[in-house]
Amino acid sequence: MTIELSAGDAMARTPLSRSDMKTLALASLGGALEFYDFIVAVFFTKTLAAVFFPHDSPEWLTQLQVFCIFAAGYLVRPIGGVVFAHFGDRIGRKKMFSLGLFLMAFPTLLIGLLPDYGAAGVAAPLLFLACRLMQGLSVGGEVPGAWIFCAEHVPKNRVGFAAGLLMAGLCVGILIGALTAKILSAAMSAEDLVAWGWRLPFLVGGVFGLISVYLRKYLQETPVFEALRERREHDPHLPISQVFARFKSRVAVSLAATWVFSGVFVVYFLYLPTYLQAQWKLPAAEVFTANCWAIFLLILGSVAAGWLADFVGAKRAYAAGGALMFLLAAALASTLRDGDPRFLQLYALGGFLIGTITLSPYMIIRSFPPQVRFTGFALSYNTAYAIVGGTAPPAMAALVTQPGFVLAPFHYVMALSLLGAAIGWIWRPAPE
Repeated sequence: MTIELSAGDAMARTPLSRSDMKTLALASLGGALEFYDFIVAVFFTKTLAAVFFPHDSPEWLTQLQVFCIFAAGYLVRPIGGVVFAHFGDRIGRKKMFSLGLFLMAFPTLLIGLLPDYGAAGVAAPLLFLACRLMQGLSVGGEVPGAWIFCAEHVPKNRVGFAAGLLMAGLCVGILIGALTAKILSAAMSAEDLVAWGWRLPFLVGGVFGLISVYLRKYLQETPVFEALRERREHDPHLPISQVFARFKSRVAVSLAATWVFSGVFVVYFLYLPTYLQAQWKLPAAEVFTANCWAIFLLILGSVAAGWLADFVGAKRAYAAGGALMFLLAAALASTLRDGDPRFLQLYALGGFLIGTITLSPYMIIRSFPPQVRFTGFALSYNTAYAIVGGTAPPAMAALVTQPGFVLAPFHYVMALSLLGAAIGWIWRPAPE
């Protein structure tokens, strides 16, 4: 049975080469742009609800409808993961990287050009939905591939740092989206945002995304991808059949780890800003400020968690992180219920602790041997993210309106934190 490096062995770190750092930096930069395009809509939920749905509908209903469209992008992620994995093995990772970013940037640009409900009626939300489905197909293939690419490019005892750095890049994209929402909310009236201001973040993101698609033509296919393709060309068995035949228990653990990752991430950073405004009437500017600080600290926490995993092992770091996240969620629920003015400060600082969810992708990567790693990761990660990640905002939005469930988002995070601690206790890496 393969075990992780001990703390003593881990002190002998293999240094990252300049090529490694360049690869990680480029992958993180691309991830930032892709996640900005995919996530920015959630920061404008209230505005988009007024744009794409009838004005005489109840506010909670229109927000729920926008969250459902948001969830649709997650539901098609498994399809994107399977398709990208298949063709990426046969025609090359470089081409699929470019296609993935195009399928994110082009619909983002289109969203910024869509007619509103007043101009197009029911066609407006349907067009918005179509764009979200294209984005979901993109992120389903791009994100798992990027994590695997980074992990297989660096020395084995620096995989944690690589995963943390890529997660930090994805969070930079989210931070840019949050800052965009904060700046526009402060600079424009609600009427102007609904009339035309909401288009700006989508148009800018789409244009920069298309420029990045063009720049990706200068990337070179990597030896890691070539070696993986060669191994699969000489293996008559489909990787997905091997995963189901030999690694069902590892798929189950990976599904659970993704549940923790996606559930905590989506609820804490994407749903709570809307929830705090709608349910607790907290000022939008203050909520967005706290959210931006929380995401910034998540960036630092992700790198720190990855670094820690390389030194003490992912099991210990992940289990300890789950326990700390449980205490954080309990404290947040208590301070919000009591009207404590320090709630937003605690929420912002909590972003650093949430960085331990970075170790979920790390553990999924280490759960599968190289010959089935991409398939195992894409299958587990995208399936769980589609089921529990994308549906969390609409589920929470519906639940908190029921008597006795107003603090449900925090109880949900507490439950997932305990699940994460349990996963850290039972997880074992796969033999290389």
